[in-house]
Amino acid sequence: MMTPTTSHTILVVDDRADIRLFLRKVIEDMGYRCEQSSSGEEALNRVSQIQPVLVFMDVQMLGMSGLEALTVLKSRYPELPVVIITANGTMDVAIQAMQKGAFDYITKPLALDAVQTVIRQALQRRNEIKHDSNGSKEHGSAPASAVSGVSFSTTSTEEFSVVGKSKAMQEVFKRIGLISTTPNHSSVLIHGESGTGKEMIARAIHANSANAAQPFVGINCTAIPEHLLESELFGSERGSYTGSTQRRIGKFEYAGEGTIFLDEIGDLSLSLQAKLLRVLQERVIERVGGNEQIAVKARFITATHRFLPDEVRAGRFREDLFYRLNIVTVDLPPLRERRGDILVLAEHFVQKYNRLMNRAITGFSDEARALLEAYHFPGNVRELENIIERAFIFTTGTTILPSTLGIAGLDSHNAASSTAQAARPRISSRVYAEARETALADFEREFLQTLLAEHEGNVTAAAQEAQLTRQYFHRMMQRYDITADVFRKRDH
Repeated sequence: MMTPTTSHTILVVDDRADIRLFLRKVIEDMGYRCEQSSSGEEALNRVSQIQPVLVFMDVQMLGMSGLEALTVLKSRYPELPVVIITANGTMDVAIQAMQKGAFDYITKPLALDAVQTVIRQALQRRNEIKHDSNGSKEHGSAPASAVSGVSFSTTSTEEFSVVGKSKAMQEVFKRIGLISTTPNHSSVLIHGESGTGKEMIARAIHANSANAAQPFVGINCTAIPEHLLESELFGSERGSYTGSTQRRIGKFEYAGEGTIFLDEIGDLSLSLQAKLLRVLQERVIERVGGNEQIAVKARFITATHRFLPDEVRAGRFREDLFYRLNIVTVDLPPLRERRGDILVLAEHFVQKYNRLMNRAITGFSDEARALLEAYHFPGNVRELENIIERAFIFTTGTTILPSTLGIAGLDSHNAASSTAQAARPRISSRVYAEARETALADFEREFLQTLLAEHEGNVTAAAQEAQLTRQYFHRMMQRYDITADVFRKRDH
């Protein structure tokens, strides 16, 4: 263990000695001083004495919880970065941590590279703050997420809880927490394949925002004929069209200061895209057949399974509208790219349908678990939930067996058949061009991930083997939101 080479002190707050010891070794090996506390109360008393540049804070401790201590710390030292440590990486913990002003949060078991990375990022942010605003004091005004007087919904979000322990979903949870602290004029674009849970993410953002008591108004842009969609969104005055006998309030107006969720925005016609752009620019609407200007105060959250930059290049989506919608983006990975979440989600759905159907199913047989882990899930989380619901109908005992899952094309006694099923390209549309585009995207994503895994995240080596330039290979990675870090070899 090396002697600290700087005067920077990092405070570790955890009631477990082994966690404190691990973090102390990492911190001192990086050349910083480490101080330790075993409780939130003790930590609050020590911060003013040791003046740390960073605090690691466990969530669950005897006495004051880590989130309670975080709230006090951010009120006293708004610019002090605090990293929350949790053994339970649930959406609710992540959202609360980010809303209360945490710099980041990491999950147990702690990974060496994750700790080192967050230390570097936090100290870099600290240096940026110190040199910003003409040398303003380090403990200046609070960030938006920790400003006093801003309150957030305490309504239970169980109904809109999103489940996942993978790194990709942890990043999504953190992003929900940050987005929910922003004002309503900040639009959100959610991208993900069909069935990944885009509406659940939108509802989670709404349920955790300051305006959660206001309406959440969702509309699928492909479910309503275009000639009716305009009046559905904007409303209409009496007599504005044949059969219109009274004024109708549109979705935009009804939402008030809540949330407007437009699903499959990529399928909106160019004419309606132009009208939506005007709404986002001017924040006012006029009912069909009317002249009165009505203020629109709700947050716009849009979702699509299409890659909108490609739609813009093809002339099917307005570039100016894309930039208006793309202020904040949430990318939802398909289930096949976060296979570690499959059984976590399956157990979650077992609990859900035990409640709904008044059953007492305890879980899955080993063969059923293996079958679920091997399946490709072209329909993503929605398909998994449907499989579990169907299994409940046909399960007569307390354990779900392979025969009740009804996964076509898979034999629980033949692992090779599951591999073949996963490798088979999915037919997403009966329109050749659309089906080809989806199949090509699946192939490119799988190709990139395979090479990166083989080369342990070395982009240059992967690009060379693919006989592509590094720049082109990297652009493809960006298109599919693939990062090299997840493929790099861990030290333990």
